Amino acid sequence: MEGGVHELDGSTFKECFSLSWRNPYVLRLAFSAGIGGLLFGYDTGVISGALLYIRDDFRSVDRNTWLQEMIVSMAVAGAIIGAAIGGWTTDRFGRRTSILVADFLFFAGAVVMASATGPAQLVVGRVFVGLGVGMASMTSPLYISEASPARIRGALVSTNGFLITGGQFLAYLINLAFTKAPGTWRWMLGVAAVPAVVQFGLMLFLPESPRWLYRKGRAEEAEAILRRIYSAEEVEREIEELKESVAAEARERGSSEKVSLAVLLRTATVRRGLVAGVGLQVFQQLVGINTVMYYSPTIVQLAGFASNQTALALSLVTSGLNALGSIVSIYFIDRTGRKKLLVVSLVGVILSLGVLTAVFHETTSHSPAVSASETGRFDGSLTCPDYRLQPSSSSASSGGGGFWDCTRCLKGRSAECGFCASGAGKLLPGACLVSNATSRDACRGEGGRLWYTRGCPSRFGWLALAGLALYIIFFSPGMGTVPWIVNSEIYPLRYRGACGGAAATANWVSNLAVAQSFLSLTEAIGVAWTFLIFGGLSVAALAFVLVCVPETKGLPIEEVEKMLERRELRLRFWAPRAGDADGKETGKTAGV
Repeated sequence: MEGGVHELDGSTFKECFSLSWRNPYVLRLAFSAGIGGLLFGYDTGVISGALLYIRDDFRSVDRNTWLQEMIVSMAVAGAIIGAAIGGWTTDRFGRRTSILVADFLFFAGAVVMASATGPAQLVVGRVFVGLGVGMASMTSPLYISEASPARIRGALVSTNGFLITGGQFLAYLINLAFTKAPGTWRWMLGVAAVPAVVQFGLMLFLPESPRWLYRKGRAEEAEAILRRIYSAEEVEREIEELKESVAAEARERGSSEKVSLAVLLRTATVRRGLVAGVGLQVFQQLVGINTVMYYSPTIVQLAGFASNQTALALSLVTSGLNALGSIVSIYFIDRTGRKKLLVVSLVGVILSLGVLTAVFHETTSHSPAVSASETGRFDGSLTCPDYRLQPSSSSASSGGGGFWDCTRCLKGRSAECGFCASGAGKLLPGACLVSNATSRDACRGEGGRLWYTRGCPSRFGWLALAGLALYIIFFSPGMGTVPWIVNSEIYPLRYRGACGGAAATANWVSNLAVAQSFLSLTEAIGVAWTFLIFGGLSVAALAFVLVCVPETKGLPIEEVEKMLERRELRLRFWAPRAGDADGKETGKTAGV
């Protein structure tokens, strides 16, 4: 009905999957396009485990935090360019064509990385992959949104979020599977070529977005696709709404076809949509999610787990919870609404970041001491140079230089140092040795000893893992998926590609800032203070959502534009909206 919302009766989650019997064509469109999300998730998640073994193969990477951050973040830098290009190509050449280009970039990047002979080639491959990720990150949800019935649009776009998190889970699983294989990280990075080829083949046989076709004057093709997506009683209404939207666009632009930033900001409806859409994408990154996804094994090691394999196995738990959270989002997104999910998500994120801050503060403050007698058990040439300069002592101390513990040992200034835990118990005083293969092998050669170079032994390690799990459980259903859904439905048809590209670009710029600074921040101010900063940013994100983000649950895409024109802000977002099933006005609006 004109100006209203689709009435939601029962579970849209069940209705979404009942389509597999009633109209499998819609699911075929959604899941084929969603493979772009799978590649997005895999290529952003796989580097966290591959990096552990790249450091082993290339000593220049192991000794250079900045180079490690570059290998991780160059995919993000590529994604910034890819998202910006994708916003233009989706409007100019179509959503389907943009997905095909992204698949080619995924394939090329995977081949370049798998055959890398040094860090430089790895960086080049990561840039190629990043270009594909950037294009897919805004094109796949846009294609799904424009090819989905309005009443289950949120659930279907959430499948893209599920495939992103599923791709990250698959990345950790494959990382763990190849830990014993020759060439470990080459297999991890090269496997991404397979789904890229699969999606390329599937998309060749799928149509273009019906809304894009209609806007380009190919009305007959668009209507034929819409009749395969919607029921007979719904399709005429959708066609009429499309005609009205395109006609309004024609009146607005007159004889000019050019879309510029000035035009976007000058148009009140678009400006309000951009504030909400871009803001959500920026805050999605600033609350710290990709520190967890890119550096999860490293964080696990910082929490006191020494083994690469153990770190990967435990990281698999967090990525699995991330995928599970996306399923929760599919179930609730069209039942509870976008804004309510965001609020609940951010409250949980704030609490879990508080837990992580406290745990890492305790871990750093109570790390095992360094013992002169334990260090003396090894060849003197292996002693950490900084520790060697301190006056010898039979106790776990050093004269003049202050108390020495594992935390101080790992921060050696003159050389990279590692902590060899006591064979009698990892929390007892241990040895401070120079960090190299000889020291590592000598430490592990004595029964029961563990070798630490990233973090220190701690009794709080499992609590840190619980904090990470809690963070993912709350982040994934809300902040993990809702920003992409809101951005796929909040912009007017004419500006959807440009605005979606701007929002995705903002997301990747923020992502780059976080990815490129996380390890440096942990070294400069410590892990606890780093997570505290993310907690403060999460509080700011919650305030932003409450004030600036509208509720778009159940609205046809064209109706969202009318809502923004009315300058509607529902402060009581938990209350039913006028036009909902009960037909009663219980919400409150205010101008923005």
